[in-house]
Amino acid sequence: MPRRRGMHFFVLVNIVTNQVVSQEVPKPWYENLPAVAMDYKVHIDAGKEDCYHQYVQPGATFYVSFSVVRGGDGMAGFAVRNPSGAIVKPYQWQATADYTDQVSPGGYYSVCIDNQFSRFAGKLVNIYITVVKYDAWDKYAKEIEALQLNMENFTSTIGTVERNINDMLAYQYHSRNREARDYALVLDNNSYIQTFSICQILVIVITCSVQVFFVRKLFNVKDNSRSRI
Repeated sequence: MPRRRGMHFFVLVNIVTNQVVSQEVPKPWYENLPAVAMDYKVHIDAGKEDCYHQYVQPGATFYVSFSVVRGGDGMAGFAVRNPSGAIVKPYQWQATADYTDQVSPGGYYSVCIDNQFSRFAGKLVNIYITVVKYDAWDKYAKEIEALQLNMENFTSTIGTVERNINDMLAYQYHSRNREARDYALVLDNNSYIQTFSICQILVIVITCSVQVFFVRKLFNVKDNSRSRI
């Protein structure tokens, strides 16, 4: 009997351990990539706030930028929390903003877009996020040194190229933001001009019709005279 109880206890411990392991949160698929860039367009309803979470590897560089493309006064609230929950980018009501953490402690950053001050107009917002792990190039350099190849200049050049590429991607993102805002402004102006022109045409047609009607009424004379024999 003691043996059977021990066996049952061992099986129960194994089952509980397997259940705990199966319930662990899976890591993001991009965790081991040296660089990740993401570009989102999101719609924030009037009076609402949306938060987005991004995993960053320890020691990586985290960059986030947002810009209001269209809607309302063209501004929204923007705030960033680090993995420990501290507000590293205080809340501000503005059209565009960005934040950079050169050496991240690792974990999930929270990016919040707030549209609570706008009670009637929704906002279309661009969000651009990059996670770059520059020390990955050091790993490649060590692998090359293990092969007894002197590639220090090549490695430093590649690292410089990677930083320049990241800067160019950020610049292209800002350029696309300006282009999107200009295009949205052109569409809004075109819609306004068309609506205003149609209203003017309708007012002119109605005014001319009323004028013609009353002018004809002035010349409409009733013949009340009786014929004489």
